Amino acid sequence: MKSGLTSDTQKQRRPFYSDSRFAALRLLRGVSPESIELYLEDCEQRSLEPGELLLSPQIPNKSVYAILSGSLTVHLLGENETPLTTLPSGSCAGEMSIIDDQPPSAWVRAAEPTQLLILDQATVWEMINTSHAFARNLLAILSERLRADNEVISDSEGVLRQYERNAMTDALTELFNRHWLDDMFRRKLQRCEIDGQDVCLVMLDVDFFKSFNDVHGHIAGDHALCTVADALRQYFRPTDMIARYGGDEFAIMLPDTLLPHAMEIAERVRAAVGGDPGERNGPEDGAGVTVSIGIAERQPSDTLEMLVNNADTALYRAKLAGRNCVSN
Repeated sequence: MKSGLTSDTQKQRRPFYSDSRFAALRLLRGVSPESIELYLEDCEQRSLEPGELLLSPQIPNKSVYAILSGSLTVHLLGENETPLTTLPSGSCAGEMSIIDDQPPSAWVRAAEPTQLLILDQATVWEMINTSHAFARNLLAILSERLRADNEVISDSEGVLRQYERNAMTDALTELFNRHWLDDMFRRKLQRCEIDGQDVCLVMLDVDFFKSFNDVHGHIAGDHALCTVADALRQYFRPTDMIARYGGDEFAIMLPDTLLPHAMEIAERVRAAVGGDPGERNGPEDGAGVTVSIGIAERQPSDTLEMLVNNADTALYRAKLAGRNCVSN
């Protein structure tokens, strides 16, 4: 329909700038009314009901929509997704499509009953050529839109990095997890093979951990795992790769390390956690925990799976030897 600001006769027509809604439009801020009055008189208005779709990436757009009243929501991932932002009255939508002649990059719908002033593509360019103030306002709006997009990208990258960290990190102990281990241990093993470095793999688990949880509760069990993780961080070198293998089991890869040195380090960790061998035979002996440790040195033909299996076998020997000890 034609703008409600004009009547059927020229005599009864009121100038657009007599309507306070136009004064609030950012596009017209500081614009001389006389310079663009003829263009605006022929512009149509459109009413939207709450939820009604205005713009979509699937539909080409050839207009700028200035919001006379109401508001619009912008949805980046889909028209029914959570809004990215809300455009209040006085702002506009669709301006990017006019500049780059591309479909909209988001879905835009009415958040409430909304009245729009429609500036078609030809009218916008004529107003740009006629009014420096209009061109300046449009440029400012575009600049703000780009800045906001950059902030969204920056925030999204931060969230993505956090997701990546969460995907690789064990939430309880803050050590790396099995997913990270499978990738990074394999890469490190290949690098050590290329460089001709010796490699040892340590497998460690908490003795009687299930019984410990049953006796002392899961909170105490979580605390025990964190205590073990802290000991691993303290006694292994920064170049060693530590991960929670799963449950109460941990894995540590020691590059450029021979078996005797790996045994020495592992013994310091065991003593720091559990004290002297043979002090406790089960969870009923006290609130403390002990650990058993198995170590394997990589042989020239060993894959990661073979090395893990050999270290696990050594860990089993430590269990058979009475726990709270180190075996290879």
